[in-house]
Amino acid sequence: MADFPMEPPLAKMLIASVELGCSEEILSIVAMLSVQSVFYRPKEKQGQADSKKAKFHQPEGDHLTLLTVYNGWKASNFSNPWCYENFIQARSMRRAQDVRKQLLGIMDRYKHDIISAGKDYNRVRRAICSGFFRNAAKKDPQEGYKTLVEGTPVYIHPSSALFNRNPEWCIYHELILTTREYCHNVTAIEPKWLVEVAPQFFKVADANKISKRKKQEKIEPLYNKYEKPDEWRLSKVKRSARSSQTFG
Repeated sequence: MADFPMEPPLAKMLIASVELGCSEEILSIVAMLSVQSVFYRPKEKQGQADSKKAKFHQPEGDHLTLLTVYNGWKASNFSNPWCYENFIQARSMRRAQDVRKQLLGIMDRYKHDIISAGKDYNRVRRAICSGFFRNAAKKDPQEGYKTLVEGTPVYIHPSSALFNRNPEWCIYHELILTTREYCHNVTAIEPKWLVEVAPQFFKVADANKISKRKKQEKIEPLYNKYEKPDEWRLSKVKRSARSSQTFG
């Protein structure tokens, strides 16, 4: 993980993708997450931009939406006119392509296989889960979501592919603090994946200790086994500058 020039959860996600058989897709997703937003929304054409963006939205969430954008650009032979037509930042896409090539070189050095999951997006979502298990949130019965580890009230960002879809469980890439604390880049997950990918961190809750009102909440963190080191604390403010400086 230390040899990948990125934050640990992204490196973990990439390494786990080899065993899960979806490294081709995760390479593209990590590259897209490593650059500033690829979407732009000019004031005079907001409706058009939103309509084009919605065509990329995937029911599983934003990570697979980013993958769909990258694959669409690749299918257009990395065309600038395609970016213009779809309100995509061509410069950000080229930056993502450069990052992907750099990561591919590191994967080759360690002889990691580059495997495609095809349409089996569950593999991709499990790989995301393996890196960002600390960023899990569960739908709150009253409003929004609560993070699984710290119980922080959060909301899905209005720009997300999952806005108004309200999945029961999700993983987010980071939190953005504006008028509320918003989850940015969100993917719907199955709660059992958390225990599978991080058994040292989560366990299935004891059914005898769960109240009737909370019968469905069956995953809980193992607080007594792991403290929360500063470098793993949830980020409260988006630091896009960090991402743009990560790769040389």
